[in-house]
Amino acid sequence: MSTFDRAFEHLECPFAWIDLDALDANIDFINQHTNGKNIRIATKSIRSKDLLTYIASKLQTFSGWMTFTAEETLYLLNEGFDHFLIGYPVLEPTSTRKLVTHVKDGKDITFMVDDVRQIQFLQDIASECDTSLHICIDINLSMKTPFIYFGTRRSSLHSLPLLTQFLSQVSRFSNIVVKGLMGYEAQIAGVIDKPLRKWQAPMIRFLKNNSKKKLAVFRKQAVNELLSRFSAIKIVNGGGSGSLQYTAAQEEVTEVTVGSAFFAPALFDHYHTLNLKPAAGFALRVTRNPAPNIVVCHGGGYIASGAIGKDKQPVPYDAQNYIFFDLEGAGEVQTPLHTQSGHQIKIGDKVYFRHAKAGELCERFLSLEAKRKDRYIDSFATYRGDGKCFL
Repeated sequence: MSTFDRAFEHLECPFAWIDLDALDANIDFINQHTNGKNIRIATKSIRSKDLLTYIASKLQTFSGWMTFTAEETLYLLNEGFDHFLIGYPVLEPTSTRKLVTHVKDGKDITFMVDDVRQIQFLQDIASECDTSLHICIDINLSMKTPFIYFGTRRSSLHSLPLLTQFLSQVSRFSNIVVKGLMGYEAQIAGVIDKPLRKWQAPMIRFLKNNSKKKLAVFRKQAVNELLSRFSAIKIVNGGGSGSLQYTAAQEEVTEVTVGSAFFAPALFDHYHTLNLKPAAGFALRVTRNPAPNIVVCHGGGYIASGAIGKDKQPVPYDAQNYIFFDLEGAGEVQTPLHTQSGHQIKIGDKVYFRHAKAGELCERFLSLEAKRKDRYIDSFATYRGDGKCFL
């Protein structure tokens, strides 16, 4: 019997699990490889209030939270959290007015912008409520070539002239204070180094190395431009789990955002620089055995967001023992698996899986069931378990 089976013998399937020993090892790795930079936790990758608190307590240089919606930020504020950088522009009037009441009570909340229309929205509410709001300016570090757009389509500020023009308009908003800048290296952090199609690897390495040279120059120029105009700059945020060591080594960056690295989902098996341990996943029951070396699990169709591909499927924790069927994959109500020769599994057994991405799994389950070694420890409620659904 495996350590998973011993710890979770009493639980009915499906359930989501968290391995606290692996989580602690990942936290230690992050502490050791962030070069003394502040660490901001990306809440979308965790989606559990109690686990967020647990992780923050073990970080050596914790600086706050990067949330993903206004409603999520309000939820965490009401639970006693503070020091927020909302990672995406907010344009919801009711939620924003509620956030402003917390600002007036002294809470630290910074809004993300890359467009004057977003600032105007915040200005109108700040003026109406007779207060000031802090903003962080999101620049676009993606690289556009004649053949490929390498990165994500997010901020409209993808050059120094555009940023300069934008900043010249910011000062006219009397209730807005520029607090920081974010430059997210999506093409470094979000693109795996070891793709499933091996022929793509040299091209990815070339694009990443070329992109690093260009984005470092632009981000430094952007920081200097901000500092020349605004004295209250406190944050220069960069990175993501996939670019952890690279971003932490950049002189201009004051803090690194980390989220997925804590859980080390299946996509993170494809990065050369990350020595992480699988820390979260889910378990399914084997309910059918339609042929020799074939078992069927009940449930499992938890497919990750993003461009559709095999890398967005969950993977078995013991990946060497199972193979998906190409024409079925992970299914909504059943997942057939071809078992490798010599692997013994029968009807009634559990199969443990890992989600391709972090956080999204928590939208399917009310709790994460925790273990250490072969002992069941506790149950950590997810956002869903707290009755919350944000995105």
